[in-house]
Amino acid sequence: MSFIEQDLEKQLEVIRRGVAEIIPEEELVEKLKESIKNNKPLKVKLGLDPTAPDIHLGHTVVLQKLRQFQDLGHSVIIILGDYTGRIGDPSGKSETRKQLTEEEVLFNAQTYEKQIFKVLDKEKTRVVFNSQWLAPLTFKEVLTLSAKYTVARMLERDDFQKRFTANLPISIHEFFYPLMQGYDSVALEADIELGGTDQKFNLLMGRHLQKEYGQQPQIAITMPILEGLDGVNKMSKSLGNYIGIDEPANEMYGKTMSIPDDLMVRYFELVTRVPLEEVRQIEASLKEGSAHPRDIKMRLGREIVTIYHGAEAARRAEEAFVKVFQQRNLPDDIPEFKITDEMMEEGQVVLPKLLLAANMVASTSEARRLVKQRAVRIDGETVTDANLRFNVDKEMIINVGKRKFAKILPQ
Repeated sequence: MSFIEQDLEKQLEVIRRGVAEIIPEEELVEKLKESIKNNKPLKVKLGLDPTAPDIHLGHTVVLQKLRQFQDLGHSVIIILGDYTGRIGDPSGKSETRKQLTEEEVLFNAQTYEKQIFKVLDKEKTRVVFNSQWLAPLTFKEVLTLSAKYTVARMLERDDFQKRFTANLPISIHEFFYPLMQGYDSVALEADIELGGTDQKFNLLMGRHLQKEYGQQPQIAITMPILEGLDGVNKMSKSLGNYIGIDEPANEMYGKTMSIPDDLMVRYFELVTRVPLEEVRQIEASLKEGSAHPRDIKMRLGREIVTIYHGAEAARRAEEAFVKVFQQRNLPDDIPEFKITDEMMEEGQVVLPKLLLAANMVASTSEARRLVKQRAVRIDGETVTDANLRFNVDKEMIINVGKRKFAKILPQ
């Protein structure tokens, strides 16, 4: 028999932590009461479309909430959308998404499975593919499903409405995405479904379809979208403002130290396991001025790195950060790169090509942009010429931003 946390108010306090919306909360209370009374865990569902293989800290906001449900004794079900992933979620999109192949989806799904268990308890997690129940549907059953929602209601979605008004194409198969995600809840008889605030329409579709199929409707819990390192835009790999959960400990710690001070409490609440009462104490100490923001941010860096790399790695990452950035020393493990012909033009080294070859930037255009932002230094001197050419007749240290260093060796 599964252990269920018996204190209703305790469960509600944990579940409410950091959430954007609980729809409807009064039904959640009733489900929890029944769960406690019968010592029966609730089925808590999260659907993940494996459309990209890498998870960053923004993705873990919902995963951390799932982990909290696990710690309360409830059952967590991860749906890897090998079927829905072939369509691609149209939420927030201004055009039809490229459909992935089965091979692409399955490759990404394997990577997702590996990464999500850095947050979730693998022994308490059930992972399923939604092709298990979507693939066997007959065309008659698909028509029956599609008859349970109207085009008018579908066009109430903000993304569809904008495209319709702008006379941009909307493919019929995109209407099936929320229906398929909602049908996942029917197939699993889910009690609760989690998602980001951008998933509200899809989560409510699950409630609607469960009612249509004679089931008790699930509770929809939406989580905030995490701002990235720039403090403005949502965390995104394409914007470069992300912390990847597979990144090295030193990189993860260093990136955490660059987040704006006013986001620290939000990060503590959404992506760490620090008890909520302690988070509130941290928030109060910052407001009162009794704690230095730098010290709080270092604590945040340790907490995040510990989740993904362990406490010892977090300690070493902090030592490395202090040595390099507070004591102004160079790190011990600077990678070395020898000058090669592809870095040169007319006998001189071209800086953007050098930075690209040394794996310090993703492109020469990024290199030029970083130079213009005064983020590139050679032997401690800031570079201002984005197309700098120079001779390398001795060892030199180049660093990009606060965390990337390279020792350049002459030919």
